[in-house]
Amino acid sequence: MNPIRDQIKHQLPETRVTPSRFRNTIGKYIIKRNSNCVSCGKCAELCPYGVHIMPANHASPLRPVEHNCIGFDCKKTDHYCIEHCPEDALVLKENPLLDTMGDYRWPSEMLIGHFAMAETGEAPHVDLEYNLGNSGGGFDKMRFVEPDPGLATDLALGISDEEIDTSIDLNKTGDDRPQKTISLPCYGGGMSYGSTALSVIIGRARAAKRLNSLTCTGEGGYPRQFLPYKEHVITQVATGLFGVREETIQHCPIMEFKYAQGAKPGLGGHLLGEKVTEAVAKMRETVVGSSLFSPFPFHSVYSVEDHKKHVDWMKEINHNVLCSIKVSTPTDVDMVAVGVYYAGGHIIHIDGSYGGTGAAPDIAKKNIAMPIEYAIPKVHRFLVEEGARDKICLIASGGIRNALDVAKAIALGADGCVIGTADLVAVECVRCGNCESGRGCARGIATTDPELGNMIDEAYVEQRLVNMYMAWRKQWCDILRTYGLKSIKELRGRSDLLVHLDYLDESDRKKYQPAPEYKMVL
Repeated sequence: MNPIRDQIKHQLPETRVTPSRFRNTIGKYIIKRNSNCVSCGKCAELCPYGVHIMPANHASPLRPVEHNCIGFDCKKTDHYCIEHCPEDALVLKENPLLDTMGDYRWPSEMLIGHFAMAETGEAPHVDLEYNLGNSGGGFDKMRFVEPDPGLATDLALGISDEEIDTSIDLNKTGDDRPQKTISLPCYGGGMSYGSTALSVIIGRARAAKRLNSLTCTGEGGYPRQFLPYKEHVITQVATGLFGVREETIQHCPIMEFKYAQGAKPGLGGHLLGEKVTEAVAKMRETVVGSSLFSPFPFHSVYSVEDHKKHVDWMKEINHNVLCSIKVSTPTDVDMVAVGVYYAGGHIIHIDGSYGGTGAAPDIAKKNIAMPIEYAIPKVHRFLVEEGARDKICLIASGGIRNALDVAKAIALGADGCVIGTADLVAVECVRCGNCESGRGCARGIATTDPELGNMIDEAYVEQRLVNMYMAWRKQWCDILRTYGLKSIKELRGRSDLLVHLDYLDESDRKKYQPAPEYKMVL
């Protein structure tokens, strides 16, 4: 009997193939069948990936399922359809659409890699670089060190995914508040009612319940549709106090004071008027069509003592609530973190400069706050020196894009991470950057438009997120197994397991360039 393993097995939800909502899923390659095809079915017989489908009682094969194609790597196999087609009816090329998608932090291959994980619950079988971006810094320049081969093999033997613990504890204070443990080392960040379609935020709550994790309301109020999942929904109290009521604080297991967002510190939040529909205005207790701006800062908080009054206020409203404090990453963020601890907070949530959606202005998110990879070790070390590190939970966000970023953040000193954009990518966000517009999101995700919002349903969001996080969990298990670790908690602060390419000589840098077979670790 292994009680930890049995608990993990009980909590892990089932993955299920959940295809794209759209007729043609975006893939790395395009494969076309021309008029030479005589419907012989040879391609369908050969392909092990389901690219070619010859249905029974059908005169001709279906359109190729292009996103399943492994492309020119297939030349090395004995089932390369292009060369085996007796009529030369197939043409393969790279998808030119990938040149127009994504950005430096979320390049096209990372996007479609996450589409694949959200569809299947597994790592993509197509050769995609979904762990690293092209930002030229940050987590993209960090690698996990190569372990001693013999040691890694010995330690990995016998450690199955079921035996590895990926849970984290959110209440370490030792107070009389409930213990809260979630099964994954990350949870969903704030997305407000109004900024994001209702079906998306409710789907996130449904996924959080199945994953034994959390999601957050953002500062848009608390729709009644959250109530069936209330034990997995964080209520956010931000400077605008939009939709904040005592009853919603009583619903939640965790409330979060948002003092600042890393993508726009000093600016506060904003929701443009065209997204303030009648339903949004009613929820936020404002006026239809009027742009909403959250002030910066809380004008009732100018000291740690003022902040403690806020924490005490929430604890009095809900005697079981845990308090999370979300702040950006100024140069004295370590002092802020210690202040949060002494004020009675349970979670210090530090939000770095590269977070936010397409609604956050680039001039702010690229130039003001400290990048999260600098802030995490700074806060971790200071809490250690203060003797408080094991008495408060340190959560990081702001540009955490994938499973490897989460693992690197934990190795730098965080307990876990908050995820935002990756959740949207799982439901097929293409990073077009039109999040602030009422009809700007062509994929029906970041919108209050009823027609666009009907493009996506809660069950689809729920399962796609479950699939993506289960694929991520497999990556975390691979990393932990590599170093003989059985718990994600053992990875915290293990910066000795990381190297930065800028501090390596040229020969060592080449060693750490990713190869397809090592993408799960490097």
